Amino acid sequence: MKTSANARLPSVAAPLHRRLIDRFIATDDGAILRVAFYALLAGTAAVLFVDYRELTGAEVTTTTAPARPILPPAQEGPVTGPMPEVTTAPELLEQPLVITLGSSGVLSLTGSIDIGAADRFAAEIAARGEYIKTISLDSPGGSVTDALAMGSLIQARGLTTRVNAGALCASSCPIVFAGGTTRSASPLAAIGVHQIYAAAMGGTTGTGEQLAGIAMSSAQSTTATIIAQISANGVDPALWLHALETPPERMYYFTPDEMTGLKLVTELDQG
Repeated sequence: MKTSANARLPSVAAPLHRRLIDRFIATDDGAILRVAFYALLAGTAAVLFVDYRELTGAEVTTTTAPARPILPPAQEGPVTGPMPEVTTAPELLEQPLVITLGSSGVLSLTGSIDIGAADRFAAEIAARGEYIKTISLDSPGGSVTDALAMGSLIQARGLTTRVNAGALCASSCPIVFAGGTTRSASPLAAIGVHQIYAAAMGGTTGTGEQLAGIAMSSAQSTTATIIAQISANGVDPALWLHALETPPERMYYFTPDEMTGLKLVTELDQG
């Protein structure tokens, strides 16, 4: 039987939730306020952290996007005919462009045309002076802006370009190749083109429709620049029609007859 002194104490058999309520009632008001304050502080910090992550994530998305049009390597093979045999190791083609000086004034370019490749190429040309006569290409492509700059420099210097048997010159690489005053290629070389994949939108904001319009405008402008540059060196502008008709994940590889017919090569290297 409970007395008045112990009537307020929870029974051992009392439910757990009742014991917790009784303990909470018996707790000092100051302690309750302190717990509530720290809980509120922790919740506020969590919200601020989430907001910060979202803001910085959005910042990275808008400021680190590719700043130049690119032509990536094809992923699904040629749109017509068999895939030309490429003997260069894939890991060499995937690496950023490597510039190697060989004998007899041959400068070899192997790998992807990464952003900044044109600057490295120009520095090498300037350092070697008149020794360099020929640019040998083996590349799956990459930055269009860099390819245009490299092709323009090759044309200005009156250099020869070539693509050897088993080598690859695809995507934006033919823009570089087209800069040669004399352009030689083996019938067994893999030379191909496709559509521009992405355009510069770094730091650009707007609706999806607006961004799509910017991308389309940039692609059209870049295409006009490409056609003007290759035409100025004697290449038939019809060559780039194959690029416009070929999805970015595929590749249009030129036959030896097309290489000469479109004046992409000035001579087929039968050796």
